[in-house]
Amino acid sequence: MTSEHRSPSSSTADPEGVRLQKVLSQAGVASRRAAEEMIVEGRIEVDGEVITELGRRVDPATAVVHVDGNRVMVNDDLTHLLLNKPRGILCTMSDDKGRPCIGDYLRERQGKLFHVGRLDQDTEGLLLITNDGELANRLMHPSYKVRKTYLAEVLGSVPKDLGQQLRKGVELEDGLVKVDRFKLVDMNQNRSLVEIVLHEGRNRIVRRLLKHVGYPVQRLVRTRIGDVRLTSERPGAIRPLNGQEIGSLYRAVGL
Repeated sequence: MTSEHRSPSSSTADPEGVRLQKVLSQAGVASRRAAEEMIVEGRIEVDGEVITELGRRVDPATAVVHVDGNRVMVNDDLTHLLLNKPRGILCTMSDDKGRPCIGDYLRERQGKLFHVGRLDQDTEGLLLITNDGELANRLMHPSYKVRKTYLAEVLGSVPKDLGQQLRKGVELEDGLVKVDRFKLVDMNQNRSLVEIVLHEGRNRIVRRLLKHVGYPVQRLVRTRIGDVRLTSERPGAIRPLNGQEIGSLYRAVGL
């Protein structure tokens, strides 16, 4: 990798910035001593350039840093949150009619935040909140095919061939829809619990899809976006994403 090394006069060098090993240490990557070893070994990239010199300084507010090919968040001004949206909450930051919305859960948070994509009022579960516009735009763009996972409780006993039908594709009024994965999780009496994975982002797509094939949704929860998933968060709970989760989202959209 040393063949890719450039002189300190390249665009990643910021004489007014912070030493790279300190930036890595503050980001929780490693101790300064260990970070120095990683730099010398050619494991660190800044703005696409492999760095092997210990004296390099960077601006954490603008530098794009990768460690072993994985994006590391070094800008403290960027916020990445997970909200477990409760049922009945509008997916807006404010509502002129005074109805409960996700903005009510973010009143104490500083800075302009926005939600990545939407969940309809009756759908629960994982919603990403951020001020990182480039990441949000890519996560919502269909070309990156970031998968979302849902648990749906539906009326009726689901036949064994429903998964095959949904993977093959169903024609809705706004075009063909195919799921990436389908699994029957549980079935009792006249209700079934199914898991659906798809990278579609069209409005109410899961509800419309299942209603079209004869299984109206009674309850819908989004449990996962990419490698970020709900764990033990109660409805209404908010938590920051950890470094591994943030890195996985950047990796999924090529940042």
